[in-house]
Amino acid sequence: MADLKSTFLKVYSVLKSELLEDPAFEWTHDSRQWVDRMLEYNVPGGKLNRGLSVIDSYKLLKEGKELTEDEIFLASALGWCIEWLQAYFLVLDDIMDNSHTRRGQPCWFRVPNVGMIAVNDGVLLRNHIPRILRKHFRDKAYYVELLDLFNEVEFQTASGQMIDLITTHEGAKDLSKYNLSVHRRIVQYKTAYYSFYLSVACALLISGENLDNHIDVKNILVEMGVYFQVQDDYLDCFGDPEKIGKIGTDIEDFKCSWLVVKALELSSEEQKKVLYENYGKSDPANVANVKALYKELDLQGVFAEFESKSYEKLTASIEAHPSKAVQAVLKSFLGKIYKRQK
Repeated sequence: MADLKSTFLKVYSVLKSELLEDPAFEWTHDSRQWVDRMLEYNVPGGKLNRGLSVIDSYKLLKEGKELTEDEIFLASALGWCIEWLQAYFLVLDDIMDNSHTRRGQPCWFRVPNVGMIAVNDGVLLRNHIPRILRKHFRDKAYYVELLDLFNEVEFQTASGQMIDLITTHEGAKDLSKYNLSVHRRIVQYKTAYYSFYLSVACALLISGENLDNHIDVKNILVEMGVYFQVQDDYLDCFGDPEKIGKIGTDIEDFKCSWLVVKALELSSEEQKKVLYENYGKSDPANVANVKALYKELDLQGVFAEFESKSYEKLTASIEAHPSKAVQAVLKSFLGKIYKRQK
């Protein structure tokens, strides 16, 4: 895995230097330096799970055949396109949420002399994806499908972000709007397509597969994405900050979290009052009241049951798939997230 990561990072360096020499633009020393610094700050700093998953999935689809250097390069380049997409979303997301830190450092727009230039940097990050695809995939039979895939997933993610923002809009704090179908819709569009489906879809395309024949794979990965986000919501409240690397703020931020949706579903009228009076307030006493109610409703037990049911359902769907190679890809994804602590 460490070896795969170092190969993957080498491909990033190649892509970055190509972008900094893109012939469609007349570069100056200052512009090249700016983009170089912006990329270094925003693209390679995460866990890289989404990008590495393209290579993992591609290997499993090739059923043990040794990948050529060219194949590894192409799979890595697509993995990096997903990391670029992620960076673009995060740079703009942090501005919308007025966040302070990301991946343990100040958000890009909070870096001195960056400020709102970060909006254009987000747009640049988005535009780097078709530049990479054009340079390395233009002669491939699946080039149009790749462009189409990235465009569609970006549209789905931006639309998911929109529902999230208008549902949790400040000044209109209304818990009665929150229910399981609202939560699911936000999660499906905002997270599941780009975090789960996109990596596997890229691997399927470079394996010569037609995505129209794999709607069932998309459905399973979307379900997995929903399960992943429910875990995230759970860990935000009950996870160990040491392990997850952050202190959760979903309660203070009035997030449409799975926990609050479940609490609304299971509460008596009295308990609902506690939620309405305390949810979405940053005072530690209010947060403590919400957490106490979550414990009273045994949301830890409710989550444990949801987790085991989701796992059973996903495993059954995966095992029903006719291709052993596709099953292996899906099982490897599920194995990475089942009962995770961070």
